[in-house]
Amino acid sequence: MVNRLYIAISSRFTFHASRFTQHLVDMLVLGTILLAACTPRAAPASTAALNVTVSILPQKYFVERIGGAYATVNVMVEPGASPETYEPKPAQLQALSQADAYVRIGVPFEDVWMARIAEANPRMWIVDTAQSIERMPMPAYHSHGEETHAGRLENPDPHIWLSPRLVKIQAQTIYASFARLDPDHQATYQANLASFLADVDALDAHIRQALAGVGNRKFIVFHPAWGYFARDYSLEMVPVETGGQEPSAGELAALVTEARAAGIKVIFAQPEFSTRSAEIIAREIGGQVLLIDPLAPDWLDNLRRVADTLAKVLGG
Repeated sequence: MVNRLYIAISSRFTFHASRFTQHLVDMLVLGTILLAACTPRAAPASTAALNVTVSILPQKYFVERIGGAYATVNVMVEPGASPETYEPKPAQLQALSQADAYVRIGVPFEDVWMARIAEANPRMWIVDTAQSIERMPMPAYHSHGEETHAGRLENPDPHIWLSPRLVKIQAQTIYASFARLDPDHQATYQANLASFLADVDALDAHIRQALAGVGNRKFIVFHPAWGYFARDYSLEMVPVETGGQEPSAGELAALVTEARAAGIKVIFAQPEFSTRSAEIIAREIGGQVLLIDPLAPDWLDNLRRVADTLAKVLGG
């Protein structure tokens, strides 16, 4: 009888001890889970790249030169599209949820879409590379010799990436933003910036040398994208299109007269716009239409080639 009672008590004690042990284990597991949930996540590995979106292709070149291996770059305006009227695709806006920064530059589509872009990721840093640049106005009216209008110039010219001098300012803005977003690699960004600025200075010297001896410093271009470039290198840009409008018949006739008077035989156009008006002028002056692309992805090589083309066309 005693043995049976001992066995019963022993069994019950063992059973409760087992339950207590299991309960203790469960509490320890739960505590570990709660501790993990309350502990801040570890910082990303120092080799993680910044996810950056830019508006146009030349900016991709700038960001990659400064960010190097520590930046991956997405471009909003796709090749062949115009930054004047571009509408981002839903997938592009959705992809911004992973972006660390959006680098804007002041092209027209941003005015319409910037609020939506910012809303796509409230944590995303908006970097405005035009913020420290005094922009000049776009021509609002045609000005052709004696037919110069008394109209005022208005609307800021967004094409600041076509001036090497202004690109150096934009590069400094990009560097400062990256250094704050990713201070672990600040020294690398600074070294990349110095290398890029040296290349820009070499480009500037090349352009000045190429254009130093040109006889005619006036050129006709369909879309007025090259105003800053012309200003920097003492050229005169005559646009066919102004204010987003193609010229009237009278304005086309005035352009033909101006081209003949200046001995111009080449009308420059760009791939994103119609060449119809440029071809009309070229036909009337016995000349030709050449394409120069302000949105080419290899910014440095593109500006060098454009300068060489202008030098050849203008008689350098």
